[in-house]
Amino acid sequence: MSKTTAYEQVQAARAANKISIQMLIDGLTEDFFDCHGDRQRADDPAVIAGLATIADRPVTIIGIQKGQTLAENQARHFGCATPSGYRKALRLMQQAEQLRQPVVTLINTPGAYPGVDAEYQGQGRAIADCLLAGLQLKVPFLSLIVGEGGSGGALALACGDQVWMLANSTYSVLSPEGYATILWKQSQRAAEAAEKMRLTPTELLADGVIDRIIPEVATAADCQPLKAAIDEALTALTAKPVTELVAQRQARYRQF
Repeated sequence: MSKTTAYEQVQAARAANKISIQMLIDGLTEDFFDCHGDRQRADDPAVIAGLATIADRPVTIIGIQKGQTLAENQARHFGCATPSGYRKALRLMQQAEQLRQPVVTLINTPGAYPGVDAEYQGQGRAIADCLLAGLQLKVPFLSLIVGEGGSGGALALACGDQVWMLANSTYSVLSPEGYATILWKQSQRAAEAAEKMRLTPTELLADGVIDRIIPEVATAADCQPLKAAIDEALTALTAKPVTELVAQRQARYRQF
């Protein structure tokens, strides 16, 4: 059997049949309650966030999701969140801390929305606020990269106590096409760039960037093993004193 190349891994992470964040939430939770709006300007459909229970445990779930139709993808900027989306995520993080319940983030994004309007509305600040809040959360925080984990748009929700990746996913500072364009001025060298970027789950696990590789989940019905793993991880994290939990999370990211 031939070894999967890094760029083939990129293509698998982007595949149209990748499980949607909504479907994943449906498989993991019993009673998801969708929350809307950033309480400042708008509701970004690229970010799905709300309250639920996983194995009878109350949790806050925040996800960045792509669309399943052209219209959905246009509305969600193909999974690229706007400042309103990150402010919604921040609001739910702060609410989770008030409710003393864990945060689980589910990520599938090529990066934050790069439009001019997003920059005028404070895209960088919104991402930075999520990072700051995530690193200081006084509740357990688990991050799962489902498909693409691109740039600061993904990192905003990927600063958990543990970071997991599905087997067919990637996590990198930018796309291979972007890397090739910047470094060599040749986007067609994306496959070569992917090999150099160490963006696959196996490489990231070896480098200590992530903690666990999860077998691919195709449908909501396949979520039971992942649900059990999340429950086990949250049980262990909940048992830690809050000061230790936060100190260990911050130390994790200071080492890189």
